[in-house]
Amino acid sequence: MLLQEDLHPTGALRTGPSILIGAGGTGGHIYPGLALAAAILRARPDARIDFTGTERGLERRLVTHYPLHTVDMVPMIKSETLRFPAALLRASLQCRDLIRETRAQVVVGMGGYSSAPLIAGARLAGVPALVHESNAVPGRANRFSAALTPHVALAMPSAGLRGRVVGMPLMPGLLGASRAEARQSYGVADHVKLIIVNGGSAGAVRLNAAAVELAHRWRDRDDVRIVIKAGAEGADLLNERLPDTGIAAAVPYLERMDLAYAAADLMICRSGSATVAELDVCGMPAVLVPYPHAPHDHQTRNARTLEQAVVLPDGDLSGAALASAIAALPPRKAAHDSPHADAADRLAAWTLELIK
Repeated sequence: MLLQEDLHPTGALRTGPSILIGAGGTGGHIYPGLALAAAILRARPDARIDFTGTERGLERRLVTHYPLHTVDMVPMIKSETLRFPAALLRASLQCRDLIRETRAQVVVGMGGYSSAPLIAGARLAGVPALVHESNAVPGRANRFSAALTPHVALAMPSAGLRGRVVGMPLMPGLLGASRAEARQSYGVADHVKLIIVNGGSAGAVRLNAAAVELAHRWRDRDDVRIVIKAGAEGADLLNERLPDTGIAAAVPYLERMDLAYAAADLMICRSGSATVAELDVCGMPAVLVPYPHAPHDHQTRNARTLEQAVVLPDGDLSGAALASAIAALPPRKAAHDSPHADAADRLAAWTLELIK
């Protein structure tokens, strides 16, 4: 039976490989999956790519240009211990059937609980599977998945998993903006040091509070500007707490990360794997404050892989601590040959190699 997904937008029949990518839950799994899909299509424009996930995560909002199939999987957390075995079996069988329905020739799990049943389903269906681990410490889902396939890709050298280091797949365009254009968009003069505080899509309360302290500490300086990404709910309230000297401003979002990375002199952020990879590609010095509740403290391990960073424990975070950490940072260096720069293309090539 001919499916709509077998057709190009032009109506032409897709004759290339069929690939199923498991990427769900958080942006840290989904965005690398989307970067991989884009790289596969650069290599094979005739490929059919489908995604799997669940109803719980961000995939309904973020996976918009590919067919998304959801399965009945639950997180690998203590509160779901009793439900987990039955859910894993059910979701694995659903993925096996989905592999057959889409005629997938290879599957790729990008980590997280929603990708584990896809790897198990591939084992049941007799289809090759590739696992990508984005963090320096693997999560439970990928520890499980890596036992089912010999093909394990790593974003960085990883404790607990053997595999090939390919880097972190990133979406193209990160280095596309000129510094002059970017600085103009932020309204900062050449002599001003631009510091961007990036706490993730919703901001980070602890980072925001410390940034406010730092802004008051430096309130009368005219050679520094601080921009805080505070999330949709927090920007207005945060701006009320900032000094009125113009040294700092809170914004809901950073609409274009290419401009942010081109304009900034340094960043203050958490140390998720994608953030660390982006900082490395851009040669950006950073104060990294690992999220203290990350499983297995993987954000601390991620942060220690970045040479041009000062790692500041969350418990030590304050305006004064930020000022000291910033003073210890090296100057920004030019973009260099980071292993993450072409990771998406390397992972795509490996994926296509596995097709029988």
